[in-house]
Amino acid sequence: MAEKSLKEKTAKGLFWGGVNNGLQQVLNLLFGIFLARLLTPADYGMVGMLTIFSAIAATLQEGGFISALTNKADASHKDFNSVFWFNTVCSLFIYVILFFSAPLIAGFYNEPELVPLSRVSFLGFFIASLNIAPRAYLFKTMRVKDTTFITVISLFISGLIGVILAFNGFAFWGIAYQSIAYVTCITLLTYYYAKWKPSLSFDFSPIKEMIGYSSKIIITNIFVILNNNLFSVLLGKFYTANDVGNFSQANKWNTMGSSTISGMISSIAQPVLSQVTDDKSRQLTIFRKMLRFTALVSFPAMFCLSLVSQEFITIAITDKWLNSAHLLKYLCIWGAFIPFTTLFSNLILSRGHSNIFMWNNLCLGLTQLVTACIIYPLGIDVMIKTFITINILWLLIWYLSVGKEIKLRFTDMIKDILPYFSVSAVTIFIAYLMTIGVENIYIRVMLKIIITITLYSFILWKMKSVIFRECIDFFRHKIS
Repeated sequence: MAEKSLKEKTAKGLFWGGVNNGLQQVLNLLFGIFLARLLTPADYGMVGMLTIFSAIAATLQEGGFISALTNKADASHKDFNSVFWFNTVCSLFIYVILFFSAPLIAGFYNEPELVPLSRVSFLGFFIASLNIAPRAYLFKTMRVKDTTFITVISLFISGLIGVILAFNGFAFWGIAYQSIAYVTCITLLTYYYAKWKPSLSFDFSPIKEMIGYSSKIIITNIFVILNNNLFSVLLGKFYTANDVGNFSQANKWNTMGSSTISGMISSIAQPVLSQVTDDKSRQLTIFRKMLRFTALVSFPAMFCLSLVSQEFITIAITDKWLNSAHLLKYLCIWGAFIPFTTLFSNLILSRGHSNIFMWNNLCLGLTQLVTACIIYPLGIDVMIKTFITINILWLLIWYLSVGKEIKLRFTDMIKDILPYFSVSAVTIFIAYLMTIGVENIYIRVMLKIIITITLYSFILWKMKSVIFRECIDFFRHKIS
């Protein structure tokens, strides 16, 4: 009975995680198209220069406590309340530091307008710190459906605000206020759905219990952020705002694609896997099934986005962004492997090994940082291709950690992933060949997508893929 209950929770979590992330990307797509048509690469570049500072600040204020609370079997109100007040105090302190550091940031990029822009943008992470505790409660209890409503409503409201401001000539300020509106809505709605309230008690003893685990996650996330925003920093320092804008635009669409899948996996992976940590055999079975599901979805989705990158950018946000389409084509190959890293990470965290999680990401971040500093004069194309290679090869490092923990054999991992990779590559290649002579851009992009989906589904059905047929049966059941 417990087995069935966990399986149902996992299936429903994946379903609502998919709905959540799918709707997020649809709304991001629609509002992104409007904003990209109204704004310039330089506008996106101004905000892009601040991304790394906001992201690091957000990581410091979250502190890895969501993961720590999820792993804590007997987490009480006292634990959640302690996290709330600790995050609030720390976030306020960090915001004050960033407020007075704004002139230094502007001086680094030689952009005086970044002083007021950064002071407004950084407010977002302080507001977000107020929802860490109730958000951890929703995550721990696998309330993915509620999280879906919270995210979609917040995206819709903030997206409208961003478009209205951009239409009225607010330029990059429209993007900044859109972000503030988003985190404000998220915070208010999280409290509404979680039905959790902080109490006026300041007992930080639970923090001492969690800090050893969570501190490693903080260090890890900082290096992940440095890695993800390295291009923006280097381009902003050595090149123009247009270069930063084109990369930010390409990376945004790639992130939208990969995060749809990663978000679906991460919404349930750690809570589910942490419930079976005492049974390695069962955990291995669940993990391999998640691995096959990730491969089933990630490879065709991201390879297809790479295939239609030029048509997509031209149709969606006009050919003024055509330089970003070239970058998007390569980034999507990288994006296809990002969800696997997410899954491996969640397995490691579910077993309480935040130190392994930290060192894997730390070494990856240092490797990419050193590589970027050496090869950036060779151009962004060389940097992206090198980063893609490093990240794909680093999956072997993740495997060594995961394989040791749950006795996952390398041949089994390849057996789970390779069929979906191969079928995706073949279908993408066939779709490319079949549409190479089609001149109309709208017909060409539609044909590429239809051929890819149809051929991929047909081959998997004939191969009698179990995970594919289970997904079909699940959706049939939901519809009925």
